[in-house]
Parts: sequence; structure tokens; C-alpha cells
Amino acid sequence: MSAKHVETMPQSGTEMFIPLNKLKKSPKNARKTPHSETAIEAYAASIAAKGILQNLVVEPELDGEGAATGFYFVTIGEGRRLAQLLRVKRKEIKKTEPIRCIVDTANDPHEISLDENVTRENMHPADQFEAFKKLAEERGFGAEEIAARFGVTPQVVRQRLRLGAVSPKLMQVYRDGDLTLEQLMAFAITGDHLRQEGVYERLSYNRDASTIRRMLTETHVVATDRRARFVGIEAYTEAGGTVLRDLFAEDRGGYLEDVALLDLLVTAKLGREADAVRAAEGWKWTEAHLDFPHAHGMRRTYPHPVEISAEDQAALTAAQTGFDRLTEQHQAAEELADEVDARFGELEAEIERLEAKRQAYDPDDIARGGAFVILNHDGTIRIERGFIRPADEKPQVETEEGSDAQAPNEGGETDGLAAQGDDGEEVVAEEEDDDRPLSDVLVRDLTAHRTLGLRLNLSEQPETAIVAVTHALAAQIFYLGADVHIVGIQPVKTDLAGHADGIEDTPAGKAWADRHANWARQMPRDVTCLWTFVTELDHDSRMALFAHCTAFTVNVVRLPWERRPRALATADRLAEAVSLDMTGYWRPAVRSYLGRVTKARILEAVCEGVSGEAAERMVDMKKVDMAEAAEQLLAATGWLPSLLRTAKPKDQSDGLGEAQSGDAYSQAAE
Repeated sequence: MSAKHVETMPQSGTEMFIPLNKLKKSPKNARKTPHSETAIEAYAASIAAKGILQNLVVEPELDGEGAATGFYFVTIGEGRRLAQLLRVKRKEIKKTEPIRCIVDTANDPHEISLDENVTRENMHPADQFEAFKKLAEERGFGAEEIAARFGVTPQVVRQRLRLGAVSPKLMQVYRDGDLTLEQLMAFAITGDHLRQEGVYERLSYNRDASTIRRMLTETHVVATDRRARFVGIEAYTEAGGTVLRDLFAEDRGGYLEDVALLDLLVTAKLGREADAVRAAEGWKWTEAHLDFPHAHGMRRTYPHPVEISAEDQAALTAAQTGFDRLTEQHQAAEELADEVDARFGELEAEIERLEAKRQAYDPDDIARGGAFVILNHDGTIRIERGFIRPADEKPQVETEEGSDAQAPNEGGETDGLAAQGDDGEEVVAEEEDDDRPLSDVLVRDLTAHRTLGLRLNLSEQPETAIVAVTHALAAQIFYLGADVHIVGIQPVKTDLAGHADGIEDTPAGKAWADRHANWARQMPRDVTCLWTFVTELDHDSRMALFAHCTAFTVNVVRLPWERRPRALATADRLAEAVSLDMTGYWRPAVRSYLGRVTKARILEAVCEGVSGEAAERMVDMKKVDMAEAAEQLLAATGWLPSLLRTAKPKDQSDGLGEAQSGDAYSQAAE
């Protein structure tokens, strides 16, 4: 090499400032995978805030004759070079910006490039979390400013700050390797060090992050809770409530910490809703309840069909005509315009409002009765009307139809002339009045014979037996304390709401309530007219009422302390007989099933309902994510857990399996 070349080429180890546009990527750089855009962004942000903290290492570019070209290859610091080029593109600096470099011609460029990336130890994440926390506390930097200085998002900064605020005791456990980052993230849901440490001490062998998160929030209310949805997060926070948010997981809006305040707000709002119903509808009383008070012990009345006014009838006809015309005009449209969709909504609301006028409560029932205002499980209001308190019932005096005998008193005895002698034998009054009452003994004797005669005749007349049983069931189901039935059959109702939370709010629950209310509206107001009502029904209607009353008593709920193997076997036979298909009434959702079973059960359901491959792809998911993904996959499969499946009957020739169950999710009760 000539003396001229030695003089112009910088010596190895020389520190010098080189214009950015004179720096090139080295072909000998050991890093072949390009830097990510995120990494370059982070470099650029850091350099803009603090400058280049570490010199670049370069070697001169030589031409074919070994002469220096004036350009330099970047052996170490390619990411910083790219970050500066990004800043040039953003017009933050010029392309001739001087970059401080160290010339190295003594070492092999490839080896020192490899050494730079291999022979180093990254900062422990705990140190990084605490360092971010120190910047925030000592220098007053907010999340946005820290994010700008380090080229990360504000959300990442908030997460690191939250992790930095974890109890120092737990942070040391994390440094020692006895806690995973996922577990530490679960502890970071709260900033209360005592609670964090308390939960850590309570942990058994199960240290799953979801368990830690559940234990830390067990006294809180999730934002998707019906109470929170009813009151609203904004109203809760305005009242002074605080919300705990998980920055590392989908918390669905966070956790409400002040449960007492939330309950107070719920009670107050429900009370206002109840007052509004009483003022608008004229009920004697209204009561607000979180859940329906099933043990109310009151008789319930239902609205009955009434004629609507000519004006309302004309308005209803016009609304229905408008709806039909609009439907015909847009039946071929794949998507409705906003104004058309809005018009459909207006017409539907008007039709619903006018149709509601076809049913009305008796004014006397409204004056004596009341309504419950209840909070549904989706956070909406439900109003149950027509309940009569026992104290508000009209006094009734019952007399034997077609008899001049005196009515029995509370003890069931008659105030006639018959009496008992000292020896217990019946004594007949001396009066020989033809109208004197019969003795109790004789009455029992004669009516026993009449009962036997009824049994014999009724046993030969199945159709009349159906009337008698239907009458007995309906009298006890639809009337409170109505002792008018003579068939010794008593319906036993099992309140399903006490066994399945929210079952009344499901489509199937609403369909059953509508069906029962439809029959209740048809019942005669006077129970003594019930027999005539049943006998005058046509055969199909009578059988439908009989089926409804019988269905009212069905109970196949399994309780842990009950042992009814024969009854449960009968339940299977009944399910086969009526061709029960529970896919019409139940869906495998997170709330109904998937969020309440183990991960193994979720994977089993996906494997059965979709495929084994689909289940395998979900193995490494967290439980919450797995349950949500499984709900989507199983939505259209018709998969059911074994408890809800119905075996196909071996013999359907008897016709008992012809009645198909309806889909309560897509159609209303008949």
C-alpha cells in the first residue's frame, strides 16, 4: 500500500464524526434478519430524546485497488443507522448529520458483529419495570412522554409502570424465578401490596394466573355484571366509585371495587323505576327486587282480551298496511338504507303499542293489586304485574249450590240439630221437621257410596276423566286456595329459577312464561265456572290445556343429595317420547357452560362438536380465550353436553314421538 493511502486512511481505534450519507450496511454483519419496524421506531425515539448513547463501529470501504472510497461500512450499530435514516425521512435531521463512529480495522468485522449480539446479557425485566417507575416518580414523566422517549406505545409504558408497582417482595420472588411473568401480571391487577402478598401466601399448588386474578377480585363486581350494566359505569364513577382495570387481559371494562355503593345505586334506580310504573299504570303498590320473589304467596291475575277503540283500530290497520307495503317494496334488497330500517322500527313499535291495548287488567285488580319491578340478568328491567296480596283479597262466602243446608264453619262442622249423647251415640232431635239436616255420619256414608259410583262410571269414560284431571290441575295451578277439585291429584311445581341462574331470561324461559300467561288470560274469573270452561273447550284445546298443566309439574332436576335413579330413567323415556331436542332451547355459551367447566371439558366439547384438529389448535390458549373461541366454533354445530342429549327411541311406531320440540331461540311460543 502506498504512503499516500496510509496517510488518508484513519487508523484503527480512531473516533471520528462521519456524515450519515457516508455510512453503509456492512455485508459482513452477522445479523441477517432485518431489524423490525418496531425496533427501528424505538431506536429513533431514544436517539431523538437522548442522542446516540453508543458509538457505531465502522470499517472504511475500499475500491478494487484497495483505496478508500470515503464511505464506511457499519459493523456494529446498523439499527442506529436505520433509525437515523428514518429521522431523515421524517425531516428531523439532514442526511449529512454527523454520526460519531469508531474505526476498527484490526478485528474481523463478522466476528465483532457476532460478538456484539451474543456476548451480552439483557436487563432483567424486573429492573426495566422499576426503571420505568423511577422515571415516572422522580422525573414526573407521563406514560405518553416515556413512550415517545423509548419508541413504545403508551399502553406498553402503562403496563410496565403497573408491573413496577407490584410489591417489592413479589418482585424479588419473580427475580428469583419462583413467579412467571404471566403470574406477576396477574398480581399487577391491583396496587395494594398487602392484598398481593396475602393472595400469594394463600396460593396452593395452583398458581395459575387466572386463579391469582380471581382471588384478587373476588370481592369486586365485574363490569359485565347486571348491576353494573343497569346503573352504568359512568354513573357509578360519578357517585365516587372506583374501577379496577387489568392492563394485561381483556377485563371487559374492569372490576367495580365499591360493591356497597353499587348496590345502593341499583336499589335507588330500581325504586325510581317501580315508582314510575305505579304512577303510570295505577297499581296499588309496586315493589323493586333484584330477583323475582318466588315465595310471595300471592294470587296472580292476568289481563283479559278487550275491544280497542275505533280510532286505535284504524291506526293499527294503517300501521300494519304500511309495514306490509314497505316489506313488499324492499323484499329483494340485500341491505336496507338507514332511513328504511328506521321506518321499519317505527312501524313495529307502533304495531306493538296498539296490539298491547287488546289486553287489559280489570280496573278492580289494578286498584287492589301490584307489580314487581325486577332486574334481568342482562341488566334490563322486567315488570311482573297482577299480584294480589292476601289482605287485599275480597272476602268470599261459599254456599252449597242447590242446598238449603247451612254452610260449614271453619271446622267443617254443621250447626244443625244433630248432637252427640253422653255415650257417643248419635241423638236425633225430637222435632220431626222434614227440612232438618242429615247427621255427619249419614252424610259420610251416602257420599262414600256416591264416590264409589263416580269411580265406576268415570273409569269407563276416558274423555270425562281427562276433563276431571284437567279441571283439578288447572284449579290448583291458576287459582290460589281454590278448593274446588274432587280428583285427588295435586300439582307440585319446582321453581327452576332456584336451580339455574337466569333461566327465566332465556328464550325458552320467556316462551314458557308467555304460554302460561296465555292460558291464564283465558281462565274464568270465578273458579266455580272452571268446570264449564274445560268441558266447553274443543277436544284439541282441552288436550292442550291438559298437556300444559301436566308439563307444569315435570321435574327432572338433579340435586346432589337426592337419589332417584328410576325417576331419571323415566325422564329419559319421556324425552324420547316427546322427541326432545335441546338444541332448540340451549346453546353452549361461555356463560351457560364453557366458562364454568375445565379446559379439558372445553377441548372435549370442541373435539366432539368440531374436530380433533380444532381442539389441538386451542390447547395452549388461556381458559377465558379458549371458552370464547369454543363458543364461536360450537355455535352452529348443535353440540350438547351428555346431560342434555336425547337418545333416539328404539320404537316410534306408537306415535308418542311425533311431537317435535320448537326452537325457543328462533320462534315464540304458540
